[in-house]
Amino acid sequence: MRVVKEHDERKNEIIDTAETFFITKGYDKTTINDILKKIGIAKGTFYHYFKSKEEVMDAVIMRVVEKDAAIANDIAKQNGVSALDKILQFLITQASSEDEQKSDILEQFSKVENALMKQRALEATIEHICPILAEIIEAGVKDKEFTTPYPLEAIQFLIAGIQSLVDEGTANQTQEVMEQRVHAFIDIIFRVLGIHETKDNKADVMKKFALIFEQ
Repeated sequence: MRVVKEHDERKNEIIDTAETFFITKGYDKTTINDILKKIGIAKGTFYHYFKSKEEVMDAVIMRVVEKDAAIANDIAKQNGVSALDKILQFLITQASSEDEQKSDILEQFSKVENALMKQRALEATIEHICPILAEIIEAGVKDKEFTTPYPLEAIQFLIAGIQSLVDEGTANQTQEVMEQRVHAFIDIIFRVLGIHETKDNKADVMKKFALIFEQ
């Protein structure tokens, strides 16, 4: 007998199933028929909720992005924490995520067949999370912690740059190369955000930032 489910329940079932396939099979190799057969629904039912496999992929990515946005908002609301520490806290939290589901998805981004997922994830991060981080930077500018006139663009460049370095992989890199990268990126952060080195302990920031590449 055909099972009739509520709209949100059915939609989430499709997203859940697609996510599982994307993780185990890869985005490119997953077909809409895979999803239909697994759930036991007709093609018309699928298209009632989503126009394409790509749209389901966006829904899967937005789940992760929405969680990250919530984390960013919580960090932004912290009192007695410098703007720079808030930014670093968010970046480190992302690198050391304890969310197994999210980790499984992120692991797939390094695979060629999931290149589109990785691209969309970065685009979603820049669109939905960078504005939150930009507000943190704006507060830092008001407190004279930063001097950048471009808070949003600054964090967009930094996020994209970190993602690029992480995507390149760290497993086969020597300790010397990794240390060089950390030193270089900390220098970029100070320059892009306009941080006065006399006000912030660069060595301390470097230790915190290094955690991102140790994950």
